Amino acid sequence: MKVPLSWLKDYVDITIPLAELAERLTLAGLEVETIEYIGLPEAALPWDPEKIVVGELRAVHYHPNADRLVLAEVEYGGPEPEVVVSGPPSLLPLRGQSNLHLKVAFAMEGARLWDPYAEEPHIKKLKKVNIRGVSSRAMVCSEKELGLSDDHDEIIYLPDDAPVGTPLADYLGDAVLELDIKGPFGHLYSILGIAREVAALLHLPLRRDVLEALERHPAELTPTPDFIALEIADPDLCPRYSAAFIRGVKVEPSPFWMQLRLRRAGMRPINNVVDITNYVMLESGQPLHAFDYHVLRSRPGDDRPAIIVRRARPGEQMATLDGELRTFDDEMLLITDGGGPVAVAGVMGGLESEVTEATTDVLLEAANFHFLNVRRTSRLLGLASDASQRFGRRVDPELTVKAAARAAHLMAELGGGAVVPVIGDLYPGCQPQRVLEFDPAYAARVLGIEIPTDEIERILTSLEFQVQPTNLRIYESTNLPIYQVTVPSHRLDVTRPIDLVEEVGRIWGYDRFPTTLLRDELPPQRANPRLEGAERVRDLLIGCGLDEVITYSLVNVEDEGKLRPQGSASSPLISGGTEGGLRVLNPLSAERAYLRQTLLPSLLHTTRENLRFLDRVTIFEIGAVYLPVEGQILPNEPLRLGMVMTGPREARSWLAGQDSTPLDFYDLKGVVETLLAGLGLEGTFELGEYPAFHPGRCAQVSVGDKVVGVMGELHPLVREAFDLPEQPVCALEFDLEVLLAQVGKVRTMQPISRFPAVVQDVALVVDENLSAEEVRQAILAFGGQLLQDARLFDLYRGEQIAPGKKSLAYSLTYQADDRTLTDDEVAKVQERIVRRLAEELGAELRA
Repeated sequence: MKVPLSWLKDYVDITIPLAELAERLTLAGLEVETIEYIGLPEAALPWDPEKIVVGELRAVHYHPNADRLVLAEVEYGGPEPEVVVSGPPSLLPLRGQSNLHLKVAFAMEGARLWDPYAEEPHIKKLKKVNIRGVSSRAMVCSEKELGLSDDHDEIIYLPDDAPVGTPLADYLGDAVLELDIKGPFGHLYSILGIAREVAALLHLPLRRDVLEALERHPAELTPTPDFIALEIADPDLCPRYSAAFIRGVKVEPSPFWMQLRLRRAGMRPINNVVDITNYVMLESGQPLHAFDYHVLRSRPGDDRPAIIVRRARPGEQMATLDGELRTFDDEMLLITDGGGPVAVAGVMGGLESEVTEATTDVLLEAANFHFLNVRRTSRLLGLASDASQRFGRRVDPELTVKAAARAAHLMAELGGGAVVPVIGDLYPGCQPQRVLEFDPAYAARVLGIEIPTDEIERILTSLEFQVQPTNLRIYESTNLPIYQVTVPSHRLDVTRPIDLVEEVGRIWGYDRFPTTLLRDELPPQRANPRLEGAERVRDLLIGCGLDEVITYSLVNVEDEGKLRPQGSASSPLISGGTEGGLRVLNPLSAERAYLRQTLLPSLLHTTRENLRFLDRVTIFEIGAVYLPVEGQILPNEPLRLGMVMTGPREARSWLAGQDSTPLDFYDLKGVVETLLAGLGLEGTFELGEYPAFHPGRCAQVSVGDKVVGVMGELHPLVREAFDLPEQPVCALEFDLEVLLAQVGKVRTMQPISRFPAVVQDVALVVDENLSAEEVRQAILAFGGQLLQDARLFDLYRGEQIAPGKKSLAYSLTYQADDRTLTDDEVAKVQERIVRRLAEELGAELRA
């Protein structure tokens, strides 16, 4: 929000330096992002007070040698008027006229101005020149030359009361504070709201004479005015609707002072009627809208035009002021007349009912709408406005009549209209006043500092809270009073005593709090295995060369469906589709409508986007998924680990002999084994069948008797669905909760033997349906304490092997802790292993 300093000073006398004011506001929670200086010494182009002044154009003469130029005679406070060559279109009809009194911005020789003809911003120094045979050493300025706007077609005309000879920097110079206000604080989106904060921070009073303009309103409020038929069909979305009527308005440009303030506040002047609605909105924080009264339609049987506030009918359409045809759903609130929609409530007016030059009678709307509904409508329509920005942060419903009256009187003053002394007002959402108890001892406990009670009263009163001390005591050992605090209607954010403590603390100044040590005992420090385990997993995977990514929790449900090619069933771990999916009520877009139930779609999208620039992608993500639970409102949110690897095995380098073969299942398996080993776990890999993965290139991973996830090479159809290149794409998804639950178990450490190991190979013929891991576990079990390891190094199927059989070759490592093993000892153990394998698994020693 942009706040011109000159406008702010209408409400409060500011005497401290602007930089100090900006710091005070920022520390109080109103962050000042930038300060734009206009004409002042701190500006990019300061206006020299000796050379750029208010001038008075007294006469316009013909140029002897040019039809499109004039000689302008200007008084500027010097000994003699100055005659300058100028050529604005507005002066051409005035040629030959004298005794004029047009106030202008006048620059004398030596003044520094923006060059209006330069392609890039450039400052030039005004010099004496000869223009078509006439000498000219000064000029009448346009807005562009002074840096006010890009308009160079016309000169600036100042108000008639502008004092001749006054430095222009004193008359038009200004500073504009741009504030970044976060949170639902609609009361701060106005000049009045900021002025109230400044007055409280600087211990200054608000100027009541300006505020009284907002307090004036007609004596009569009625729900049934003669000029309009009002109805609120959906009071849950429209707590209040007020309407004023102004007859005989002349639509024309608004006065210079109003245009100037609007521009500096970031708004474009249009005409006096629209500008007044914007001006009052900026001043008070209450958005307004002006309808052309004679365009509004009545309902059958009623001569009066009608205004009905109701929800839209599904598919209902209207062209908004920006010329776009909008389609509404049944949760969007509309302002309608007897024939249909005329405005989107709280967002933007309709094109058909806008005020034009032909408008003479104006119906002025000042209403209050439910903030969440306005935010939803604005987002879904992709239609943001200054009104929706304010309504979306909650606006005080008590402002409607005050703002309508203020704007109506401005239209009478600046547009020549006559205000009907009645305001139509429907107020179904009237709320009782909020009264809170405030205990200074509680504030001291929360803030850690005792603020004097008289200062507490001053702060709250300056923010327009009504403070009344009582005889109540909560702590008998203190003599501090308990206050009954009545919350002003504009402070919709204050609902609890802690909110009052925050107000006192921020206005007192957090920078004034002394630096102290914590007096209370530190809470007991407890381990967080879930967090610590996730961090350990991150460290291990980054050590393996993978990059961590963070993706959206909201996904397109169609992407999860792509994990099930040809309509196959979803797996217990990797689900997809709308079955049981959680849909967000107000999604940002159709692509972000569902809470994810798996990490893989987002990871695959990230892989695709990165493959546009890289030839190798190895990424992982640790994040929650959202699984609905029958009978519960909220879902379970288990942590998952997702991983994707694709591209050449080694990254591109200048070194010769690189391995450019693609990453495959075994590279992914190696990362998993490293991860498990780093966590002190040992996993088993069994053939798995999951629709997202390539048949025969998929494994189910278990730790102990717990299945932790699935891994493998992506199914070709899934790869194509995500628009990935034709190369192996390996992925996995683990249930991190299950995996980390295994980490907490006790690990038994064994000393490393100082005696040499003996390595023997054994080749076994087993049934095809036996897995290599089953055989390995049996070997380890039958080998006893001397067998330290068994590692598969060969798998063979061929002519020498009977059908339905396969050959598995293992490397067996024998080692004792207290001696060097002999060949006889090793042979006895290996014979026992082969015998037991034959008995238990039907294995035969391969010749």
